[in-house]
Amino acid sequence: MNKIKSIIGGVALSVAIASSTLAAGVELNASSTGLALQGYDPVAYFTEGEPTKGDYRITALHNDAMYRFATEENKAAFEENPEAYLPAYGGYCAFGAAMGFKFDGDPNHWKIVDNTLYLNLSEDIQERWEGDIPGFIEQASTNWETIADKSPAELQQQ
Repeated sequence: MNKIKSIIGGVALSVAIASSTLAAGVELNASSTGLALQGYDPVAYFTEGEPTKGDYRITALHNDAMYRFATEENKAAFEENPEAYLPAYGGYCAFGAAMGFKFDGDPNHWKIVDNTLYLNLSEDIQERWEGDIPGFIEQASTNWETIADKSPAELQQQ
């Protein structure tokens, strides 16, 4: 019985350690387990032109975040040049970053501008953002320099 408890305790500890080491930093919009883009394939936006769920069996770890891919080819493309496929502002809402906040970027509300993937919180926010994309990108990029290393909660308290 003690041996079983010991094994279970060891497994629980391993899972806890693995989970904590996978947790991405505040500059990335990832789940508590480190899953980025809510499991959507970052490469598919560029190759398929639409949000595509990744396969839990085809993954890559980048900057402590786990990315899923629909195909092995997409995974290989990502591993060759992750920066080409990563969403701007760590996957947070582009409009929110322009306002100085970090809100979840919804993988279904997106746009590629100048070969960069941008996510937004919702359809209505996406529409507002599309009203002045260059202006909001400029504002968000400026804000990102000061908000990247702050948690979403910290920003809402200011």
